[in-house]
Amino acid sequence: MKIKKVLLPAVIFSAGILICTTASYSKPEYAKKEKQTCTYCHVKMGVKDLNDVGKCYSKNHSLDGCSAKK
Repeated sequence: MKIKKVLLPAVIFSAGILICTTASYSKPEYAKKEKQTCTYCHVKMGVKDLNDVGKCYSKNHSLDGCSAKK
């Protein structure tokens, strides 16, 4: 019983942190719409920092005119 009182709030808190941090900067629907992976616009998976393509996309909400360096 004592474990439930400690474990349940910890699990709920951890899930809340995960949901809030990913929802605050990530838009999976953008990746789906553009048929690209998250790292096409972000410098690293799970990181909110954008590369040049991501910065261009954030201004235009389109990949038209945004190109990745090869």
